[in-house]
Amino acid sequence: MKDGNDPLLKYPAYVKALELFDNAFKDTEILLNDIRGREITRQIIRSSGSISANFEEGYGRGTTKEFIHHLRIANGEARETKGWYYKSRLFLPEELINKRMNEVDEIIALIRSMIKTLGLKA
Repeated sequence: MKDGNDPLLKYPAYVKALELFDNAFKDTEILLNDIRGREITRQIIRSSGSISANFEEGYGRGTTKEFIHHLRIANGEARETKGWYYKSRLFLPEELINKRMNEVDEIIALIRSMIKTLGLKA
């Protein structure tokens, strides 16, 4: 995990996004065995990594407005990740897909709540 002093770690959605990326990295190992699964792997890794990356970029910009903007992008990346997990259902076990989709739904809910809360302060 990142430096324990990182202020982003106070946001559960960010921590969960980092964990999702780690899980996606492990989950996609099986997809690499099939040429069709390789493209899905690239997309899952890219979109799941972009969730936390947008937290980092938006927070780093230093304004609430920019942070909210990047949280919206992170939310879109989370939705995309969920879609790619659905598309991987022909390769990955249903139980795993359902687990990851639930994790992504939790991240989405947390991001939406953050956007609403930060928007009230802006």
